[in-house]
This record gives sequence, C-alpha cells and structure tokens, in this order.
Amino acid sequence: MRQELYQLLEGSASVIGFEDAALRVIISACLGLAIFFSYWVSHAGTIYSQKFNVNLVTLTVLTTTVMMVIGSSIALSLGMVGALSIVRFRTAIKDARDTTYIFWAIICGICCGVAQFLAAAVGSAVVFLLMLLLGRIRNDVRTLIIVRAARIREVEVQGRIYEYLGNKASLRVKNTTEDSVELIYEISKGALDRAQKPGGPSLTDRLYELENIDYVNIVAQNDEIGS
Repeated sequence: MRQELYQLLEGSASVIGFEDAALRVIISACLGLAIFFSYWVSHAGTIYSQKFNVNLVTLTVLTTTVMMVIGSSIALSLGMVGALSIVRFRTAIKDARDTTYIFWAIICGICCGVAQFLAAAVGSAVVFLLMLLLGRIRNDVRTLIIVRAARIREVEVQGRIYEYLGNKASLRVKNTTEDSVELIYEISKGALDRAQKPGGPSLTDRLYELENIDYVNIVAQNDEIGS
C-alpha cells in the first residue's frame, strides 16, 4: 500500500527526448504568436500594451516547459504550486479581456506540455474567431452634462434640457448652495447626437441663452481606457 502511494505521488518518470521537447515548445510558440496577433487586433488605443502582449507569448512557452517537467508527477505539481505561491503578482489588469488572454496562454501551454496539440489548436481557433468577432465591442459611451447656474435659474435650466433632450437625459446629481445650483445629467452619446438637429442650435447654445449661466460642461465617460 505504501509503495503504491509512493508511485502515485512520484508519477511518470519518463524523460522527454530533445525532438519531442523541441516540437512541443515550437508549437506552443506558434500558438503564442496567434494569441499575440489576436490581442493586437482586438485591442486599440492606449489600452493596448505591447509588453503585455509579448508576455503572452513567453507565458505560453514557459507553461509548456513547466508541464514537460511536471508530467504526471503529483509531487512535482505540488512543489510548483508552492513555488508559485511565493511570487506576488502585482500587475494591474487594465481590461477585463486581459484575463481571457492570460488563461488562453496558460491553457495552450498546458496542452502543448502534455502533447495535446489537437485540443490546443481547436480551442485556440475557436477563441481566436470569437475574439475577432466580439473583441472590438465597446461599451456605449455615457455623456455627462454639467450645468452650473444661479439658483434662481434652476427651473429654467431643467426645462430647457427637457425641451432639448426629453426623457433621454437623467438627472444624477444636484448640488446647491445659497446662490448657485449645479446639475449633472447622464445621457448616451448616441441620444445626444440624435437630439442635435442639422443646422440647429446646440444644447450649450440653448442653455447660454438663459441668463446667469456660469458654465456648461459635456464630459464623455467610459469604463475603458482607450481612444
């Protein structure tokens, strides 16, 4: 019983030859380059990180190398978990999609490390197509309309915004002092663009027609860091 338990923990002790190891590493590098291209296509603007993209390729190759060493040995796998637990990863994830690419690189490395090339190729092909189709989707840009005016003009400002935008603009914040009021409305960029009639006055022009308007700010708000 003790001997069987020892063999189970020790796992496979077979040594991988040079050609087999080179094949696994080369295929993992090719899949890593596919991940590199997919990340480059699906990301744009300041959100794209070239260093992070290069790390995806090296992560795929390194995971393959580790899997070749571990094989089916439970003892080695537990040792690897203990070694990785010492490392504290502090890299901030700027985009939620980056998590997908990290798991993609690790899974490809694991598949190549155990010579499951078909699973790695099919899975990568499907994820590659999905990211090409869905990776360019962006959140609808929310627009904040910030108006500061004399407090006696509060009702007129609200009426002018309702007249221009209707129910599409939602009042989110109202800050008041004894003499002034600040109103913050939220509306989608598409709704604001559709409200603007060709050749007609803009919302800021209509608001500045009122007296005692300190300023009108229109701010685009997006969850993503991009252009």
